[in-house]
Amino acid sequence: MPGLVDGRSKRRHLPGVLREDSDDELGTEDLPWEWIYANDSAEPESAENNGRKRKRATPQEGQIIGARNGNFECYLGDTTLLKAESSNEAWVGIICEFQEDEEGERAANFMWFSSPNEIRSTKKRTDFLENELYITTSFDVNALSTINGKAHVMSQEVFMKKFPTGKVPRKAKEYGKVFVCRRGCNTRTCTYTEEFIWEDIYHGKQDLEALQERLQKETKATRKKKPAKDESPERDYKLEADPEADGDYAPGVYRTPKKARTRDAVTPSSRHKKAGGKPATPSSHRRIVVKKHLEFTPLATRVLSPMHVHASPYQVARTQLHVASVPTSLPCRESEFSLVYSHLEAAITDGSGTCIYISGTPGTGKTATVREVVSHLDAAVRADELDDFIFVEINGMKITDPHQSYALLWEALKGQRVSPAQALDLLEREFSHPSPRRVPCVVLMDELDQLVTKNQGVMYNFFNWPGLRHSRLIVLAVANTMDLPERTLSNKISSRLGLTRITFPGYNHEQLMRIVQSRLEGVPGDIVDSDAIQFAARKVAAVSGDARRALDICRRAVELAEADAKNNELEAPNTPSKTPARKKDDSPQKKKKSSTGRVTIETVRRAINEATSNPLQQYLRSLPFASKLLLTALCLRIQRTGLAESTFGDVLEEMQRLLKLTVNESRPLKLLENKATRQTGEGSDEGGLMVAKPKQTGQLIRPAGLSSAAVDLTGAGIINLEGQRPERPSKMRLAVGDEEVRLAFRDDPEIKGVGVML
Repeated sequence: MPGLVDGRSKRRHLPGVLREDSDDELGTEDLPWEWIYANDSAEPESAENNGRKRKRATPQEGQIIGARNGNFECYLGDTTLLKAESSNEAWVGIICEFQEDEEGERAANFMWFSSPNEIRSTKKRTDFLENELYITTSFDVNALSTINGKAHVMSQEVFMKKFPTGKVPRKAKEYGKVFVCRRGCNTRTCTYTEEFIWEDIYHGKQDLEALQERLQKETKATRKKKPAKDESPERDYKLEADPEADGDYAPGVYRTPKKARTRDAVTPSSRHKKAGGKPATPSSHRRIVVKKHLEFTPLATRVLSPMHVHASPYQVARTQLHVASVPTSLPCRESEFSLVYSHLEAAITDGSGTCIYISGTPGTGKTATVREVVSHLDAAVRADELDDFIFVEINGMKITDPHQSYALLWEALKGQRVSPAQALDLLEREFSHPSPRRVPCVVLMDELDQLVTKNQGVMYNFFNWPGLRHSRLIVLAVANTMDLPERTLSNKISSRLGLTRITFPGYNHEQLMRIVQSRLEGVPGDIVDSDAIQFAARKVAAVSGDARRALDICRRAVELAEADAKNNELEAPNTPSKTPARKKDDSPQKKKKSSTGRVTIETVRRAINEATSNPLQQYLRSLPFASKLLLTALCLRIQRTGLAESTFGDVLEEMQRLLKLTVNESRPLKLLENKATRQTGEGSDEGGLMVAKPKQTGQLIRPAGLSSAAVDLTGAGIINLEGQRPERPSKMRLAVGDEEVRLAFRDDPEIKGVGVML
């Protein structure tokens, strides 16, 4: 802005309206604000002489009727402009009350006007004027330092008399300060009042109560809470039937619902700006370059064979049992669904920020339940039963750097692609300043343990922003460990997470049966026996309760049954015999042949053996006892601490704790201990892990050969060992899934002999 070289220009506030003299009424000096009292308006009490902090003026002190900043004065009932920190549009509000905010700064409660472009509903009116505003029922407290001058609101008739051309001249003093108001609006429900003449309904502060009553009477009230549903409607996942579509868009194919979002409520990388439509970026201390959206070359149309349309029962079953298939409902998660739904709906309706921590073992439906809740909330928005919101999903496994989550969140909020450092700066300014237009934003942070950094800055910011007064940010943190905040995050971060925590327990065998049976509903031919489903469910429930593993086993069993059916069809038919009719054959081979093509208990057992007999499982089962003992200690350490990474010394201590509680006599363990005792007596340090004191002192002797076992496992790619040096400070972690180790050692007699049940 020309002419401003110090004072307010150093604060880098964006102008509330697009005009060059936005601070002409307040001057260039950064003066303190002073109250103007009803009984002492001539000499208002200065903020420097007032040592006490007060929320309201007492009757003895006099009622606050206005505020002064240098030569600029504003009073109750005045219409003022406010500085927009992250927008290039004007904030216009009526001063309803003066007070001090929570930080002791002098502030005022404003009744907001809203421009037509800021109403997000698709049902908004389109017959608005260029400079028209709607008076709304929204209130917000803002510091007096955000006031940017006075605004002039008038009716269309008065505006046309004053400006016959319909536009305010650019050189006029009122440029950017004059607005037309013909209607009131409730921005949440997108309902309007009847057209009125502004000069007839508002003259000053004495008309504030009547204006509020009129808006509440003629507009629809805030939407009532909608009760949570137990089952999701099929229309949320099913596309409309298109007879000419095929593949993923064929009739009856279930897909994730498309969100009916406006241009600001899109998830990252889901839409692209039109060419030439580069958005304006708020100013900051560094130069911000808005990146151009990525352009992808469309792939060629895939032509599907008729077999995909006229699918066999086996193909239908395999498709519906796939873990990526979106079901019509989520069985056995009704209570967790209701909890997440109620918390999210309350936060969106109230316009408040909150943190919700969701924990549970893998495959217990955490992410699927949250997505189901969001789809129901989105349906409520489309039905005008809930306020609009923005949803963005940040998966720690899908980003290379945790700091990229800043850029994803900013792109979801504003549709701009910037660097992570610039996005952090913009988000800090966005959530730290009040905004009457801010829409609630729901952030799903999946795989939370992958977003932990060395200084834990990413976690701190995402858990701290919802606590800010004006952020309206709702964070859903999803992790596999219940006590991850206490064990991994510092106290200042875990305290900001709050007390809203929801735990998803593992599925039992009855729930797993319901899940598999719900997926098989509508599959023709009845190719899966109920006993086979129960057998698979019990096997998985005994290990982890992972629904995805149960679905994978059943899906593989269907593939085996399909292969058996095809092999049976290829067998040569029997040659007709001239001998008399033979007796009925009840042999086991005949019974086995009759069950060919069906998923039985034997088929599921074969699928489980394949799942547990892959090359990795075979290698783990063939390891020497020292390697098995080291991996067992590492798995127990991960299970006890919830951390994927430990030090070599911590794993050794975990092993000593394990061996201390061993009751059974294990022959392999006895041999290793004897070897360690002999080497200790001889002064040898082979393995580097023996305790110098003999066993008679009461201190356990570590088994021999653990350091060489750690090096061998590192070379085989089973674990990652820092520097491949088995020293106590060296960090180590599993390079394979801990579930693979548990499955390999679950029935291992040597591990059971130590008294460990994985």
